[in-house]
Amino acid sequence: MSGIDRKRIWGWMFFDWASQPYNTLLLTFVFSPYFATVVGDATRAQELWGFGLTIAGLSVAVLAPLLGAVADVNGRRMPWIAGFSVLYMAGAFGLWWAYPDSDNVTWILLAFGIGFVGMEFATIFTNALLPDLGPRAALGRISGAGWAFGYAGGVLSLALMLLFLAENDAGVTFLGIEPILGLDPAVREGTRSVGPVVALWYAVFMIPFFLWVRERPAPKIERAGRADTLRESLTGLWRTIRRLPRTRSLFAYLGAALFYRDALNGLYTFGGIYALGVLGWSVVDVGVFGILAAVTGAIFAWAGGHADSRFGPKPVIATCITVLLLVCTVVVTISQTTVLGLPVAPRSALPDIAFYVCGCLIGAAGGALQSASRTMMVRQADPDRMTEAFGLYALSGKSTTWLAPLLIAVVTGATDSQRLGVTPLIVLFLIGLILLVWVEAQGESTATWSEPDPS
Repeated sequence: MSGIDRKRIWGWMFFDWASQPYNTLLLTFVFSPYFATVVGDATRAQELWGFGLTIAGLSVAVLAPLLGAVADVNGRRMPWIAGFSVLYMAGAFGLWWAYPDSDNVTWILLAFGIGFVGMEFATIFTNALLPDLGPRAALGRISGAGWAFGYAGGVLSLALMLLFLAENDAGVTFLGIEPILGLDPAVREGTRSVGPVVALWYAVFMIPFFLWVRERPAPKIERAGRADTLRESLTGLWRTIRRLPRTRSLFAYLGAALFYRDALNGLYTFGGIYALGVLGWSVVDVGVFGILAAVTGAIFAWAGGHADSRFGPKPVIATCITVLLLVCTVVVTISQTTVLGLPVAPRSALPDIAFYVCGCLIGAAGGALQSASRTMMVRQADPDRMTEAFGLYALSGKSTTWLAPLLIAVVTGATDSQRLGVTPLIVLFLIGLILLVWVEAQGESTATWSEPDPS
């Protein structure tokens, strides 16, 4: 890996470290289960959470390809990252006002959605910098190291929240103390502080990113006006969309990613709410579950990155989807009285242990899957339109972000059952695995991108 600017790579990886707490603390393990307390009913909270994520995901899906195309034309990504970072921090901070049994649920979901959109768009533009960080053979290791570093940040931030801030129903943290800084457990100020903590964490740890990451010079930015840039961006995006049916590998990969990333997001998003409602866990219990999942995620994201560099991303992706498909099948058989559909003794710890094991497997397979998916997108994309490609990747992913929550919300509402509500994830993983058959491991040939547009 000679000739690689390691400082620049570390700066790029600091984005993963800085942004991961939004996923770990807000989307999955602290705020998501706490949202049931805000609403006052776990089943209703799962339904509202699903519809809220649907709207936020659709917003990203609609705008991501266009903004990516604009960035490719004008050659600038860093200003976009800075702008969406502001949305990230503002939305996260707004969750401080998520009081228990709040009558302001709509505004709470709006704040979360603003932060979520900021995080997703910042990720698109940051991912598009990956191909410039090293030779193609090293990108798997770089991506895996970034995901592992991000998971480590998620673990540390989650541990700090559980030890010192997030209180359980008895008003104490995992250490058995009241939240520090004089926060009032009676109105859940310790848990509500997760929003400001996530915002501050991001602000501090994005400093290395902006100091150490530099873009290549972009001569077009001086020549093209805004109207010309938008026109060229729209033309190029439309050309890419029209070409998709002819680029079978890219088309199949975007479709596969749509379904399996959707299912993975559903696992992350609803895992905490599921455990709280079905197994009767507290926020602290869910947090411990999150630490185990994040630790295995960090380890296997790193290991998966090395496997990616050696064997390519496709076998890594296929293996991870298979593991997650089996885990989902097991999860829907777990309740306080059953494991794998078989009854257990009253007050048995076996359901909790089984769910913890599932959490570790979700973390392990999910970490390696996301890292390998990022490098697979680099292989499938037109090298000259990388941000646009990651915008299309976000489009598939955000069709994934809204589809799973919508299906879970609908099935949960129709069956009035949290366990049955997560069964759509099994189908989504299976579809993604099937579509992966048509994905070429090395991506489209260079000649494909130089072919004339379809008439």
